[in-house]
Amino acid sequence: MIILDSLERRLDDVIEYKPNPVFQSFHPSNIKFDARKMDPIVIKGTNLTLVASSSDVIVLIGDGYCNITQLTSTELRCQPPKEQPKRVVEVRDTNRLRRSTVRHTDDPPQVVVQIWNLQIPIGYVTYEWSTLLPFQVIIGICGGILLLFAFVAIFVIFYRRKSNQNREDVKYLQHQMSELESKVAAECKEAFADLQTEMTAGEIDTRGAPFLDYQTYAMRVLFPGVTDHPVIQEFDVPDEKRAGIEKGLKVFNVLLNDRYFLLTFIHRLEAQDSFGMRDRCNVASLIMVILQGRMAYATDILKVLLSDLIDKTLQDNPHPKLLLRRTEHVAEKMLTNWLTFLLHKFLFQCAGDPLFLLYKSIKIQVEKGPVDQITGEARYSLNEDKLIRQQIDHRVIHLNIVCIGTDVYTSPFRVKVLDCDSICQVKEKIVDALYKNTPSDKLPRIDDMEMELRSGQQSRLILLDIDPVVRSADSDTRRLCTLAHYGVPDESKVALVLKQPTFNTALPNNKNYTKQRFISPSPSDSCASTAPIISHSRDASSLSRGSPPPMREAGTLAPLSPNPPPNTYHLVKPLDSADYKSRVPGDRSSKLVTEIYLTRLLSTKGTLQKYVDDLFDTIFSASHKSCALPIAIKYLFDFLDAEAQRRNIPDRDVVHTWKSNSLPLRFWVNIIKNPNFVFDVNKSQTVDSCLSVIAQIFMDSCSTTDHQLSKDSPSSKLLYAKDIPIYKGWVQKYMKDIANMPTVSDQDMDAAMAEESNQHLNEFNMKAALNELFQYVNKYRVDLLKEFRDNSNNNESQKIFHRLQNVIDLLS
Repeated sequence: MIILDSLERRLDDVIEYKPNPVFQSFHPSNIKFDARKMDPIVIKGTNLTLVASSSDVIVLIGDGYCNITQLTSTELRCQPPKEQPKRVVEVRDTNRLRRSTVRHTDDPPQVVVQIWNLQIPIGYVTYEWSTLLPFQVIIGICGGILLLFAFVAIFVIFYRRKSNQNREDVKYLQHQMSELESKVAAECKEAFADLQTEMTAGEIDTRGAPFLDYQTYAMRVLFPGVTDHPVIQEFDVPDEKRAGIEKGLKVFNVLLNDRYFLLTFIHRLEAQDSFGMRDRCNVASLIMVILQGRMAYATDILKVLLSDLIDKTLQDNPHPKLLLRRTEHVAEKMLTNWLTFLLHKFLFQCAGDPLFLLYKSIKIQVEKGPVDQITGEARYSLNEDKLIRQQIDHRVIHLNIVCIGTDVYTSPFRVKVLDCDSICQVKEKIVDALYKNTPSDKLPRIDDMEMELRSGQQSRLILLDIDPVVRSADSDTRRLCTLAHYGVPDESKVALVLKQPTFNTALPNNKNYTKQRFISPSPSDSCASTAPIISHSRDASSLSRGSPPPMREAGTLAPLSPNPPPNTYHLVKPLDSADYKSRVPGDRSSKLVTEIYLTRLLSTKGTLQKYVDDLFDTIFSASHKSCALPIAIKYLFDFLDAEAQRRNIPDRDVVHTWKSNSLPLRFWVNIIKNPNFVFDVNKSQTVDSCLSVIAQIFMDSCSTTDHQLSKDSPSSKLLYAKDIPIYKGWVQKYMKDIANMPTVSDQDMDAAMAEESNQHLNEFNMKAALNELFQYVNKYRVDLLKEFRDNSNNNESQKIFHRLQNVIDLLS
């Protein structure tokens, strides 16, 4: 209601009271304001916007104004003037408020907030102008600038040095690339020449292969690595025990003729935990030796064992193709021995010649290039693991052989060797050239012969693999001496004589030889020794009156080279040698990318292709001009077909795999990898690696699985990738032709077995074989006797029990 004098008026509006805004004073009361940054002043409070807006509020700083930029219910922001305002001193009288201004230079102005008629002092503001940086900051900036200049100077120096080094490296790399290109060009040109060069027929002497006799051949398959087995020696027993032992062996032999006893004996042995793989092979070989005079009976036992093995394989293994893949049972080794006996004639009359030609061609091709005596790595190889992956400088030289042992030649025999060959390798090549295709037991022992380099009538020098006079520049490795080390010229006269412990006599009339003999060579030709120097000075008449050179013992393999001392190398330097480790990382000045040398595999393969094809064609041919297919192969394949048909195995690949695992894997692969089982020859590391590749290709040709090849596949499979499908066609035709042949009757097979037995009836000592087999009876006698004793329902078993007990009593 409004009352004005006599006028009264009632209003319908309602007056609402609001609390006054409250502003907080500065804390501390005097704040600092940086006039350069011009940050706004912030005043805190409450209820600032309940009754007023930014237009209703005035902020005074002394005699100046602070422009309001933001007003909220709790905060007020204003922008002070750039120059510090003057401080205001108010003098109040009784009539009115009078404002007077007093200048105070150092006194800060007061901040006052005015809302309508309210004036609220907030505090004081002190203006600051930062004209100079602090001294510490200036020192820091100066130090930073100096560090920057130092860093730039160091960077410039390093950059210039690096640039100079890079220029030197570029020049070095350009030089290396030039050398590398030259070496690659030379290697490619040489590889091209190798691909266009084939082995001539005159390089291989085809005059009769040195076949082993039947006994040695059989022993190397039956008992590999054993040269003095009791079955080829006299059965020596004390006279007082001879009668009882021979009686016991006779009774034991009769027991082995009992089919039930022999099968039970084999099964009980295989059930023993301690009866290992070596025992299984030994028992299988002993049984085949004992039954060699009864091959028909041995064939019957083998058929039963194979049939039991097929049942066991189908029952225990979901993959029937694994049958006969490994030698885990007596039957598998017996099958190998059975094929060994029955295919000897086929080897001798038909397959032996191409196998020997393959072996000789590999040996000749390998020896055409450098071969490392220590590692067996060679320039020409089929196996990537035995390939020399570096350039070996060499040249062909010819030696004129004037005598070997007591054999003096009026016209010297000419032999081609390499100047990088070790002395032992040269002696081996000389003996091989003079005694072509001679059995190894008839060859002179290389270790007992010395090589003399002759000049004139009296000047002679003994050449040694290990020379004690010459010291190596590398203290941790020693190199075998070569013909290049001794500086042997082309067309030199050489003799192989028996070793005699006399002092060395250098070549006094030839300064070049003397220098090569006694002065240390360059590091590349360095060699060392632990053997004494030996020399001979004899005329031809004294040689003719000397003793003949010692020969190797029959049935043994002569070593290709004597065992070298530790830390010795020939052509390929060991990776752990000091010289190799000290090489600058990335330095390829003397090496090419090793993969470039893989073309040598191709050239070797092309040279040997004809001989590989001839061998495979002979093995995978069902008809031959010189001999018929062995009846044992047809009988075995028909047996496997019948076993598969009896068990309703529809997959023909399974039967194909069984046949491949039986004949190619268990016989031919073994023969191809080990020609020394058939011939009296030596097999070096390199030749063995090449034969392993060919044997693997042979087995791949019999497989029904097509392998997908890529660049990461083994080099041996890539090498024969185009040939394997052709060989597979041969194998399929071979097995198809055999299947179409007339079936071999049991009568014909028995007749063939009887003929085989009569031909080799006395090859082995039967009593010694029976005695060796009895050792297993004696070892497991408790289990064997229990097996026959507990079978009381079988009268035959009881008879066997008493006979076996009698044998044990007589032979124990």
